[in-house]
Amino acid sequence: MARRRKPPPALHELETEVMDVVWARGEETTVRQVMDELNARTSADRAYTTFMTVMARLDAKGLLKRRRAGKTDIYRPVMSREDYLAARAEAEVSALVSEFGDIALTSFARQMASLDPERRRALQRLARKA
Repeated sequence: MARRRKPPPALHELETEVMDVVWARGEETTVRQVMDELNARTSADRAYTTFMTVMARLDAKGLLKRRRAGKTDIYRPVMSREDYLAARAEAEVSALVSEFGDIALTSFARQMASLDPERRRALQRLARKA
């Protein structure tokens, strides 16, 4: 039987912002590039060391892969945003079913029944592919 990989951890607010920039860049990136992009969006700049710490933690959590080039840390995402979201959704749904059992499944079934028929068919096609 295939062994299931541990799901990726949930992201905190700043981790989400950092990962969104890394995913959007679609290439390797540095702490400085992420910091510059995020600080350009806000009136209160965050320190370089804040981003350095967050990105090092994301590396430790297995969401980013770090390599050194001289004195610069270069990061790339380990998985795509879509793969991350799918793995997190699966983990959350599994946790709900584990905790609430048939009550959670009944709630999911009610939600499916209340969807627009076209969306419901599209989701059923996706489920069959999975």
